[in-house]
Amino acid sequence: MGNQTSDSLYKRPLKEVLLDVQRQFGVRLKFSPDMVDGRVLTYADWRIRPYSVEQTLANVLAPFDMKAIKELEGVYKVKPYEYSRRTPDEGKEHLRYLLTLYGDSASWKARRDSLRTCMVEALGLSPMPKSPGTPPILTKQRRYDGYTVENFALEVLRGVYVCGSIYRPLKPKGLLPVVLNPNGHFGDGRYRADQQLRCAMQARMGAIAVSYDLFAWGESLLQFEEPAHRRSIAHTMQTLNAIRILDYLCTLKHADTTRIAITGGSGGGSQTMLISAIDSRIKVSIPVVMLSSYFVGGCPCESGTPIHLCGGGTSNVEVAAMFAPRPQLVISDGKDWTSSAPEVEVPFLQKIYGFYGKPDQVENAHFADEGHDYGFSKRKAMYLFLAKHLDLNLGAATDKNGEIDESKCTIEKRVDMLVFGANGECFPANAAKGNFEF
Repeated sequence: MGNQTSDSLYKRPLKEVLLDVQRQFGVRLKFSPDMVDGRVLTYADWRIRPYSVEQTLANVLAPFDMKAIKELEGVYKVKPYEYSRRTPDEGKEHLRYLLTLYGDSASWKARRDSLRTCMVEALGLSPMPKSPGTPPILTKQRRYDGYTVENFALEVLRGVYVCGSIYRPLKPKGLLPVVLNPNGHFGDGRYRADQQLRCAMQARMGAIAVSYDLFAWGESLLQFEEPAHRRSIAHTMQTLNAIRILDYLCTLKHADTTRIAITGGSGGGSQTMLISAIDSRIKVSIPVVMLSSYFVGGCPCESGTPIHLCGGGTSNVEVAAMFAPRPQLVISDGKDWTSSAPEVEVPFLQKIYGFYGKPDQVENAHFADEGHDYGFSKRKAMYLFLAKHLDLNLGAATDKNGEIDESKCTIEKRVDMLVFGANGECFPANAAKGNFEF
């Protein structure tokens, strides 16, 4: 340090500084060589805060647009700056700030309406693009124990299709509630077992359940290359897909348009909160493992457009609050960014619901020992909530002992769930291919 003066701007190699931070604070820093090699930090030692390793790391890494994420006690991973993630403390502080913007139902509703207008514009959906108006493409219906499945493709823009599957009760009677099941980034997309199980169970209980692909994911990859999913257009397209699917479902003979729900996990949870906030047709919302005050979803399909910059800056908690006072179940766990939901995020929602005199309309099912998934315990909580608020037949989902039983559901093979064939050989002649521009 002896040769460090203002003449040299107190420069030191970044790698050397990070190694010194490790020794000084007794922590482990995880970083790849390519992130630090050749980088030099100005005023290096002036950035050290001997009372706080986290403040030190923030000061040291900020000039390089990097940050440190705490993985375990005493273990930090150095990552590129994430615009979509704050620290938990910053998330709490932001919620406290938001509550200074409204103190009653009138001021909250003004904020809500302003956010909604801004979010739709930020998504590029104001005005809404004209629908091609073509009928859906439907495959042959498969019959299972208590429900049927058929695949569909809906043309959302000229030559652009969203694909999915519709699950219905085997013997539908009267008007049936509708449940949208947006897909998250879990492996194998909507074709995975837990996504099929939840849709099949919803149908067995008496609902029309719909599962559909993310944009440039699943069957959509037969039209567009995977990098398109990592562009902001995915945010717009997934929102448009959900709206177009809902438009179609509302035309079905058995659809009860007064009983429409939506539930998804992870990236599907982000879609759940967004669609619930901007589309008044949704009456019940169940976001799973995604409600957080400090993380809005790192994929461009969740935060690629500036919806979270609306109103001077918002978060998924305020977006979820826009659904008040309609029934909402927040499902959270102890091993991801939803771990503080019972103490931080849900009380904020209850505060907003309280403006309507209905704080009990928002509930939380928290699984402290579980991680980031839409596993059985989370699905069980969802089934119970849907049965309660959509008047579904819970008995069709339980065994003789009254326990939730998914054993009568059939897990289909991926190839059986496709509309256009394994290689897209059945695409209509007008189907767009390759790069996509909105």
